[in-house]
Amino acid sequence: MSSQEISEESLPHEQDAAHGKALAENPFADPGLPPHKPRIQDIDERAAKRSERTVALLFTISMLATVGFIASFVIFPVEKIVYVWPLGHLSATNLSLGLTLGLALFCIGAGAVHWARTLMSDVEVADERHPIEASPDAKAKVLADFALGAEESQLGRRKLIRNTMFGALAMVPLSGVVLLRELGPLPEKKLFHTSWAKGKQLINMNTMEPLRPEDVAVGSLTFAMPEGLSEEDHDFNNKIAKDALMIVRIQPEDIKDKRELEWSHDGIVAFSKICTHVGCPISLYEQQTHHVLCPCHQSTFDLSDGARVIFGPAGHALPQLRIGVNDKGNLEALGDFAEPVGPAFWERG
Repeated sequence: MSSQEISEESLPHEQDAAHGKALAENPFADPGLPPHKPRIQDIDERAAKRSERTVALLFTISMLATVGFIASFVIFPVEKIVYVWPLGHLSATNLSLGLTLGLALFCIGAGAVHWARTLMSDVEVADERHPIEASPDAKAKVLADFALGAEESQLGRRKLIRNTMFGALAMVPLSGVVLLRELGPLPEKKLFHTSWAKGKQLINMNTMEPLRPEDVAVGSLTFAMPEGLSEEDHDFNNKIAKDALMIVRIQPEDIKDKRELEWSHDGIVAFSKICTHVGCPISLYEQQTHHVLCPCHQSTFDLSDGARVIFGPAGHALPQLRIGVNDKGNLEALGDFAEPVGPAFWERG
């Protein structure tokens, strides 16, 4: 169609002038919708193709950024620090994860916005309000509108956009799956074992010296840890949370449990200091009754009867460590605990 065949009323500037004139004559009148102005992509298929390739490029960059996120998570160790001007020293892991994930999400959003602004239909349609309930006609209209919107989005026609968008949306959730690793390493059999082993001496946590039988008086309460464990170790807190011992001396005739007596040395018994309720350290000892009390939730254990629970929410007795005396006259462990220390967990019940 030549320019001579287009009426003056159809020209954009003539339409805008007419629209403004109507508003000037009656400013309270319904202005209606402004005239639609076609975009370059609506009339030039080459421009539409360029927009299509731009959107596809953004979605492809998003996919590559997601791959970079996963690679960064695997490549960079947690302790690696890098210097970035002007931010200073930063964690390489945090920096790479933030940049790659941010780029992946940004490119999906930018691609969707560019797609909507350049290729999807931008014709505004006025619709009448209707009652809340959906009539059969309204349902049919919604389905028709949906079909029309799907057609106008050109999702079926622009296969390059569709395929790259699906790829980007499918790969971004992989970032969340990889992050599940930060919930912590799998416990494997670590909850079943401690640092105690046969031949390890009992070290007094106050003096940091090996414990001897004569150091433990009847009615006293002593805390011990295994030989070789140091407060300078980077994993000291994790290990002592399982290794901490309570050492008490009871007259052998007052010990009611047969196994407890066999695993003791001259009335000296060693029990885990970790409460079997939620893992609080036990520190309150009543020497007349041989009861120990957890200060967190008042679980009470009888150390003269296998450390069984006599009160409170704890579910089972405190584990006992079998002890003896080595050739130096120091108290030593004769093995690890026979059962896991601390609270119950899913594999223990």
